[in-house]
Amino acid sequence: MTKETVRLGAVQETLLIPLYGRALDAKARRPVLGDVEAPRMVERIDYDFAKFRGPSLGGSVLRSAIFDGWVRRFLAEHPDGTVVELGAGLGTRSHRLDNGRARWFDLDLPDTVELRRRFLTDSARTTTLAASVLDTDWFERIAESGGPYFFVSEAVLLYFDEEQVRAVVRALADRFPGADLSFDTGGGTMMRSQDHNPVFKAVDARMTWTCDDPKALESWGLRLRESRTFATPQPEVARTWPWRHRYGVPLLARLVPPAVNTYRMNLFTLEAAR
Repeated sequence: MTKETVRLGAVQETLLIPLYGRALDAKARRPVLGDVEAPRMVERIDYDFAKFRGPSLGGSVLRSAIFDGWVRRFLAEHPDGTVVELGAGLGTRSHRLDNGRARWFDLDLPDTVELRRRFLTDSARTTTLAASVLDTDWFERIAESGGPYFFVSEAVLLYFDEEQVRAVVRALADRFPGADLSFDTGGGTMMRSQDHNPVFKAVDARMTWTCDDPKALESWGLRLRESRTFATPQPEVARTWPWRHRYGVPLLARLVPPAVNTYRMNLFTLEAAR
């Protein structure tokens, strides 16, 4: 088998962490996501995935499951809606959750998109866009689908500074008021522990944006609807997790609460400027 060479920027390289996490999950006796594409991609990519070790691999899988829960809920309410992945990486949400009716856009930087297109093919309802989350010239392409819209940005905004994140949120709110937006936030304890995390020791990039209270982001033009941790997933999501996650993570949250509770997955509604 010919291996695919990876040429990615420092931040883009981190997309290989959740890919490997999903590949390991797929091989588990009771997988959380059951991502059949991830093991195939890991096998074909010329990269030392074995250097990724530690609980962050499993955490990336649980994180995706929580975001999946919100996307599934959105599609149940709006089966013809549009889901936009901001920083899609090698994620397979548009393949795993497709209902046969929704419109999907997977957006990422050109080097990531070039790699993505070697493994994942667009369809009549799925479009890959090579663009930066920080730009707005792709907005009109999204708007052509007509909505309603669900924007999801998983493990992406954390690598920007606060002003950049605020700019992304405000631009989306001004163009797509009323849309759903979900993204993760990390508190100070999490940010200060990156150099001790076995996974992050294997890459050069570091997360920079610190947010201790997602509720405080409402001043940006957001309305916080839900904020979850690994220990408090949506009930319908928790029921699908193997017992080792369903009961083990809440126990860990009680034993070392800062390690679990300062990282949050959040669901917001975008609100136009008043």
